[in-house]
Amino acid sequence: MNKKIIFSMTGVALMFTSCVNQFNQIYKSSDNDLKYEYAKECYLRGKYVKATTLLQELVTIQKGTDNAEESLYMLAMAEFKNKDYETAAEYFKKYVKTYPKGVYAELASYYIGESLYMSTPEPRLDQTETVNAISAFQDYLDLYQDAKKKTEAQNRLFALQDKLVKKELYSAQLYYNLGTYFGNCTSGGSNYEACIITAQNALKDYPYTSMREDFAKLVMKSKFELAQQSVDSKKMDRYRDAEDECYGFINEYPDSKDRGLAEKYIETCKKYVKD
Repeated sequence: MNKKIIFSMTGVALMFTSCVNQFNQIYKSSDNDLKYEYAKECYLRGKYVKATTLLQELVTIQKGTDNAEESLYMLAMAEFKNKDYETAAEYFKKYVKTYPKGVYAELASYYIGESLYMSTPEPRLDQTETVNAISAFQDYLDLYQDAKKKTEAQNRLFALQDKLVKKELYSAQLYYNLGTYFGNCTSGGSNYEACIITAQNALKDYPYTSMREDFAKLVMKSKFELAQQSVDSKKMDRYRDAEDECYGFINEYPDSKDRGLAEKYIETCKKYVKD
């Protein structure tokens, strides 16, 4: 091996050992001001694990001191930057509760929502965290009318709402896909009826969603399938309802790629609907 490479590797090893020794010495030190300054240095250099290790101790020790507020906020931000979003959210909440008029109160309030936002799962999963994040951002906007991060918070709210809408869309689509399977139906209901109710409720709850057409298509398709599967005594009324839904779909989405499907449904419905 080249001697220069050996010397270089040795130098890196010594530097690493020196850094570890320095951190250990400061961590064991009783000089809290030194720990505080070193924690700030670690944070600024992106050494978030080291920063949090020191700050977790300091936020307790420094209660009532001039450094306590900044230490708590810095700890929350270090956890956030280290991508431990659940822990970060709890520290930001603690900061807001402890220092409601603090220097970093507005930012901490925003980052409660941001931390929860980063913890939200994909739309098919439980959306409790999404609801919590929406609530946090709404609290931030309500509390700070001229918020510095107003635009960012509003954009996050739109994105979070889309997650909730997609969750409803996936649920409605699942009911439709289950079709005539009765294993999950109760009280004589059907999956098509469940799809219709889920989609219509979503349209009421989110009237301005960009996914309106997707929900409307599911309602139309489900009403048609429901008519197809109906007993004779209900066929005419359900085909009439399906026909009305198809015309409504065409009127609202005249350029839809599914217009042809709606027109095909209408032709079938007319065979059963009597004026």
